[in-house]
Amino acid sequence: MSEIHYRLEQKRHLSGSFPGPKSAALDARRKAVVAGGVASSVPVYVADADGGIITDVDGNSFIDLGSGIAVTTVGATDQNVVDAVREQVGHFTHTCFMVTPYESYVAVAEQLNALTPGTHEKRTVLFNSGAEAVENAVKVARLATGRDAIVAFDHAYHGRTNLTMALTAKAMPYKKNFGPFAPEIYRVPMSYPYREESQIKGQDAALRAISMIEKQIGASSVAAILIEPIQGEGGFIVPADGFLPTLAAWAKENGVVFIADEVQSGFCRTGEWFAVEHEGVVPDIIAMAKGIGGGLPLSAITGRADLMDAVHPGGLGGTYGGNPLACAASLAAIKTMKDHDLNGRAKDIEKLVSKRLVALLEEMGEAGIIGEIRGRGAMLAIELVKAGTAHTTKEVNAEAAKAIAADCLQAGVIILTCGTYGNVIRLLPPLVIGDELLNDGLDVLVQAVRRAAE
Repeated sequence: MSEIHYRLEQKRHLSGSFPGPKSAALDARRKAVVAGGVASSVPVYVADADGGIITDVDGNSFIDLGSGIAVTTVGATDQNVVDAVREQVGHFTHTCFMVTPYESYVAVAEQLNALTPGTHEKRTVLFNSGAEAVENAVKVARLATGRDAIVAFDHAYHGRTNLTMALTAKAMPYKKNFGPFAPEIYRVPMSYPYREESQIKGQDAALRAISMIEKQIGASSVAAILIEPIQGEGGFIVPADGFLPTLAAWAKENGVVFIADEVQSGFCRTGEWFAVEHEGVVPDIIAMAKGIGGGLPLSAITGRADLMDAVHPGGLGGTYGGNPLACAASLAAIKTMKDHDLNGRAKDIEKLVSKRLVALLEEMGEAGIIGEIRGRGAMLAIELVKAGTAHTTKEVNAEAAKAIAADCLQAGVIILTCGTYGNVIRLLPPLVIGDELLNDGLDVLVQAVRRAAE
């Protein structure tokens, strides 16, 4: 990564107890006007952010190891993004691409067609959120194939709309009491190497899922297989080698659309532009969001031209899809990713973080609370178990995950938890974070894990 100039000092600093008085006052205002169903994991209000630092309204500076859930890949105030948005906002903020189109939408589509795997002819459509992207990918697959059934996986997370809730595996807090859900959604087992009852190769895990599909649905009824190449909310689960290629090959043989949900894992996060590239898989459609927009709301689906062009004119779109400010930000963010080789930086982060966490795992030994360290690039996780069960029952330890996150926050480090069982610490630092700041955050995390194990 070439040298990056930061606007804010890249150091954590706590000026006193928190939430401080200004954050507390804002929280009181919030409770009076914001629906209680919207939850925040950190009880401070942001005043500024840059690089790997978030500063709150009371003057505290926190190390950001969450990137707004993998959104601020290039940082929260990347200069390319800031300049591009300022330039665009001076011309027009919106016209609606479906009414009076503009070049930046076309330019983003050109970039995505070039960056996504495969040399086949492609088409792209822009939307606003990851859920919109997933939902529209399903729409395209159903229309193009004339089939209804969609196959999703255990531990999956795909969004909060009615259809994407149906596709999501975890009930609480995403699905409970929000039904009934969209029909013709079927769920099959994921490859979850750490929690397999017996060691099973990726190809065999895929054949297990395929057997269920063929017996319970029938290949000729399946419009699409939808999968996160590395599951996000489910626990940063990396399937065993061979799982994705075997599924993709079966899909191709049976006229089934293979959709990769790269909303969280895309755009340099894993050390490649897209996580499917680690195993050479070429999806029929890729759903993207989060890191695509440099912090502005933007999502997309890019897919085979024959699939995408099968949809009748007017069948895809949305008032704000491909908003000109978001398009300007996306083009600038992609430029920053290329200029600073953020794929290479993600791999460097993986080496640095993995070295620290593996040392901690070895220090704790079999009696410790770390079950597994996994992930790719700057998408890394620690699965926590009850002490002494890492190699036996693997009893989940959600309490430790909560305690570690709270402990880190008190020391000025923001980390996120995830997992079907709530027992996974996930690390998603901005790819522009410096080694010194990252190591400081890891120092805090390591101490918090040690304390939770006591």
